[in-house]
Amino acid sequence: MTHPVYLVDDDDAVRRALSLLLSTVGFSVLSFPDPRSFLAQLDQLEPGCIILDIRMPVISGLKLQQQLRDGHLEWPIVVISGHGDIAACRQAFRQGAVDFLSKPVDEQDLIDAIQRCSDLLEIQLQTLAEIAEVQALLDMLTGREAEVLDRIAQGFTTRQIAEALGLSPRTVESHRSAIGAKLGTTSQAEMTRFWMQASASP
Repeated sequence: MTHPVYLVDDDDAVRRALSLLLSTVGFSVLSFPDPRSFLAQLDQLEPGCIILDIRMPVISGLKLQQQLRDGHLEWPIVVISGHGDIAACRQAFRQGAVDFLSKPVDEQDLIDAIQRCSDLLEIQLQTLAEIAEVQALLDMLTGREAEVLDRIAQGFTTRQIAEALGLSPRTVESHRSAIGAKLGTTSQAEMTRFWMQASASP
């Protein structure tokens, strides 16, 4: 599955050329002349891959990349530059760029990089969907059941949970049974996995 490509570059000729190239191989491309116009529409955009020019006035490509990371937007990014700045390249990769390409961009290198971005985004979206599904199940737990699950995930025994929460072991087992019914599993390993997945979400 391919995802939309968002091209942010202040060079009109570059935007036209790269948009044409990617559209001819099946990518849907939406281009923006500057980071501000991209950010203005961001809330209306579906998840996609970003091509980001590194040197733009007002907001640089690296600054936009950092803003997206600070906002927990992890859409894959390919950075392009006409200057071959090694320090900027290192910073782009530290901030999670999938690739760094020099202008004039090699067509096949760009296509390959965007395909890697699309594959990575698909994995990210699947992971987020799984986390949302798990969170929906965990939201069905009562406050006490959530406390019991938290200790199950930490490896506490029934007796240890009972002592920690001031409950009888029988009551803990009752809560554990209710948790299992709501989560669809009685496996401690599975319960722990659910708890860890939800804890890992931003």
